[in-house]
Amino acid sequence: MTIDQRIRALISETQERVSELHAQLPFWGLVVWTAGNVSERVVVDPSGTPGPDDLLVIKPSGVRYDELSGDKMVVCDLEGNLVEELSTGGLTPSSDTAAHAYVYQQMPQVGGVVHTHSTYATAWAARGEEIPCVLTMMADEFGGPVPVGPFAIIGDDSIGRGIVDTLSDSRSPAVLMRNHGPFTIGATGAEAVKAAVMVEEVAKTVHVSKQLGEPLPIEQGTIDRLYDRYQNVYGQ
Repeated sequence: MTIDQRIRALISETQERVSELHAQLPFWGLVVWTAGNVSERVVVDPSGTPGPDDLLVIKPSGVRYDELSGDKMVVCDLEGNLVEELSTGGLTPSSDTAAHAYVYQQMPQVGGVVHTHSTYATAWAARGEEIPCVLTMMADEFGGPVPVGPFAIIGDDSIGRGIVDTLSDSRSPAVLMRNHGPFTIGATGAEAVKAAVMVEEVAKTVHVSKQLGEPLPIEQGTIDRLYDRYQNVYGQ
């Protein structure tokens, strides 16, 4: 692939945006120290059609959030390989890069991926238990329960495979990878960050509810109507 000025400009814009999105994770209390990451797809086709030659921008490994900047964001291909000529900070990509890359390979509609270890969502993941759809905001945002993905080890695309296998049959933009934590997806990095914020909020609320008694389920038809309204009517 030829890296022309247009692609370089796209990457630079994405690096700045992804750096800014990372600031949202500690702001909302979703990460500690250097844990967690945001990535965003860079569509290289001039038509804007996602394809196998796309790139991704992701957080460097082991760098604190208060040290991040656009020029430190790492650029990789969709095999998870570092594109050195576009990664000017001299840093290595996140250890979760292979998972992010696999999601982009298999789900062309996804433009952003986020991983956190947020406390309540990760607690549900540690139990291997889905978050039941007992709140109207869950029906709105997730279209049903937040599902649990399989146990998988960091280092290759195993986590990515679990994410894709779980979310391919779900309306949820979030999955709780068992014994690990939440991963979220979106059409953009910002949408994936929003999903990460929302999954932690509902994980906390439903946990508190279960301490008081058994939460009341919402009928599936109502969930469907709420989801359709929120996704297609609500907002500007």
